[in-house]
Amino acid sequence: MAKGILGDVEAALAEAEKHLSERDAVREQALQLGREVVRRSGRSITYFLSGRFEESRAELGETRRLTRSLLELLKPYPDLYYSGSTYNAVSEYVEAELLHSIVLEDRLPGPAELEVPIPPYLQGLGDVVGELRRLCLEKIRRGRLEEAWSLLEHMEAIYLGLRRLDYPDALMPGVRHKADVARRLVDDTKALLLAVSRQRELEENMARLLERLK
Repeated sequence: MAKGILGDVEAALAEAEKHLSERDAVREQALQLGREVVRRSGRSITYFLSGRFEESRAELGETRRLTRSLLELLKPYPDLYYSGSTYNAVSEYVEAELLHSIVLEDRLPGPAELEVPIPPYLQGLGDVVGELRRLCLEKIRRGRLEEAWSLLEHMEAIYLGLRRLDYPDALMPGVRHKADVARRLVDDTKALLLAVSRQRELEENMARLLERLK
């Protein structure tokens, strides 16, 4: 009887070890892919913000390919597919993808078009507000206030959309916090734009007054 149990234990452990070894190898591969997705997403955004659009698009294309490879790899492993590390990598890709689409194409692709799960899509959507603010500040610095106001409208639309999602954090992890951050960014940017616009209006009025006095 003892020998029979011992054989059963050995067989069960061998089966478990085979399963765990396979999963561990997939997990390691997924972590490497995820790190590359994060790295290339960040590089694509950096290129974009500095006006190097061709390089940015090239990085984005490679990031898209890597993200799809990552998700395809993890499909048979739901606990890894829906894990925090996977979501983090995918959300970085989404952020880069949305930045390009919003600014260059004036549109917002959805999660189905990007072929990503809903939670990291929402996370990336929240994060892109920060990148839009960076662009907005650059427009203000250059005196291109109309373009800055347009970017602010995009920021506010995203924030208002996220705020409407009244679901527990378990269904959309981190999204409530990102919506709160987006609100502060929108409010701060709006206050700055109003101040700069009023200053410009004052300067223009003064210039007209001086011209009439001459």
